[in-house]
Amino acid sequence: MAKGGGVQQAQIQWYPGHMAQAMRKLGERLRIVDVVIEVVDARLPRASSNPALDGLAARKRRLVVLTCEDLADPHATREWLAWYAAQGRTAVAVNGKDQGSVRRVTAALDGLTDETGTTRAMVVGIPNTGKSTIINGLLRRTAAKAEDKAGVTRSLQWFRVRPKFEVMDSPGILVPKIATPEAQWQLALTGALPRERFDAEEVVGKFVAWARGRGLTAVPTLEDFARTRSFARHGGEPDLHNAAGAFLKDFGEGKFGRLSFERPEGA
Repeated sequence: MAKGGGVQQAQIQWYPGHMAQAMRKLGERLRIVDVVIEVVDARLPRASSNPALDGLAARKRRLVVLTCEDLADPHATREWLAWYAAQGRTAVAVNGKDQGSVRRVTAALDGLTDETGTTRAMVVGIPNTGKSTIINGLLRRTAAKAEDKAGVTRSLQWFRVRPKFEVMDSPGILVPKIATPEAQWQLALTGALPRERFDAEEVVGKFVAWARGRGLTAVPTLEDFARTRSFARHGGEPDLHNAAGAFLKDFGEGKFGRLSFERPEGA
């Protein structure tokens, strides 16, 4: 298995049975809702979206929520919001840890709900993009289970946000096949896949190579990270296996700066 910037990368894929089942039922469930709230990662909105929604939810009112705003490059996020607006789609960027930020979702939904009757919305997205956190923010209490771990939500849950507004949480669904090698390691790095589904050292190596190619000197090599954090085996060799796990955690906490992997076409 190639490491770092090697020429070959092991395939990273994850599409367990509960996702396949949820995907088969997605169209059926969409028929009973009025609004679709798609939650994507602001660092890679394209790779973290589900293209099947364009067909399945073509006639539904849609809101795109870009989470992890606090971890993404703010310039790239502004470009994405402008891109969605140019496509005629409503989009907001939020930091799921900040309730004030999540109020932007509430404000955007006000423009998409019915004035009479009950509006039902469905929250969809790939694993670990923050769907449950968004729902908890709308409810202003902890009701949906939220963890920094892929695949936590496995079943449907309905929540009443307001007397005439209900929202459904749904399991995270990846595409059956992650299309590109870049999307594979980026989705692994940002937490959309469980740790046991990829080689952490390889994913870190790919990220470091990407960062070096863009002059991002704040991102250390895994070897330097291991030495700085005193990850060592007997004999003084760096313990890259355990260092890679700590590296992923630091990345998830934004310790290497605010980074975005994708920009809109033409940006």
